[in-house]
Formats: sequence, structure tokens, C-alpha cells
Amino acid sequence: MDERPVDAGALINELEGHLLIEATRGEGRAEAGRFTRQFGWLTDSQRVEIEERFAEAYVALAGVSWRRTVQRGAELRGEYEGAYRVLRRRLVAGWLVGMGLLSAVGVVVLSLVRP
Repeated sequence: MDERPVDAGALINELEGHLLIEATRGEGRAEAGRFTRQFGWLTDSQRVEIEERFAEAYVALAGVSWRRTVQRGAELRGEYEGAYRVLRRRLVAGWLVGMGLLSAVGVVVLSLVRP
């Protein structure tokens, strides 16, 4: 048995992935059935073959969509992290300028109060 600790997060992600794929396969099969019902002239073997191909294409298209979503999410994350860094720098710079001004005003006030 492997002595490495189990990464619960990775295990959950893998399980969710399997469940998502199975749910998509089920949706694909259901859509394939609805699609082939409109063709009453198909033989049973033709219907089965079309349903299988339709379901495979459905899952493949879902996979493409998921990869695009992941890619766009990564792009957006990079954009927002960049914007966050800029805003954080501005905030820190503003705070430092404000503290500098406050200190300068304090020095001036103290010099005026003490003759």
C-alpha cells in the first residue's frame, strides 16, 4: 500500500469530474433518444448507432466547452490579479502619502505650539 497521505481535495475533484462526465453522458443519451425519435423510418440498429454517435459527439462538445471555460477562467484570473496588484499598490502609496502629510502637518502644528 502507498504510504503517501491522501489529498482529499484532489480526490473530491476527481470524483466530481467522474460524476460530471457521467451526468453529461446521461444527458447525451437522453438528447440522442429525443433526436432519433423524429425519424420513425430508422431501423432499430440504425437508431442505436445514431444515438451512440450523437451521445459521443455530445460528450466531446461538452469537453471542448469545459476546456474553453477553464482557459477563460485562467485568463480572467490573471487579469483580475493584475488589476488587484495595481489597486493595492495605489492604496499603499496613497496611505504612505497620507501618513507623510499627516506627519508633516503634525510637525508644523507642534512647531507653532512650542515657541
